[in-house]
Amino acid sequence: MLVQCAWAATRTKSTYLRSKYDSLVVRRGKKRALIAVGHKILIASYFILKDKVAYKELGSDFLQNRNLDKKINRHLKLLKELGVELEIKKNVA
Repeated sequence: MLVQCAWAATRTKSTYLRSKYDSLVVRRGKKRALIAVGHKILIASYFILKDKVAYKELGSDFLQNRNLDKKINRHLKLLKELGVELEIKKNVA
């Protein structure tokens, strides 16, 4: 049943679960990605029931923004190791 829910969740547009599936399917394959999305649904439903809060959709760009910050920090660290000093200005749109 959970895999069927995951399958339905991956067919929606502009959602966190769809973007998670898209990022996993390249590395793990369709079936394992579906199991991982089902696991995400199970974890989310556990905390929704435990904390009695509403589901908060993170959006399709959540993973990209999180990974972008990680990439920026990693590259900044590499530049510091090379002896390059930078002043960072982040544009918030």
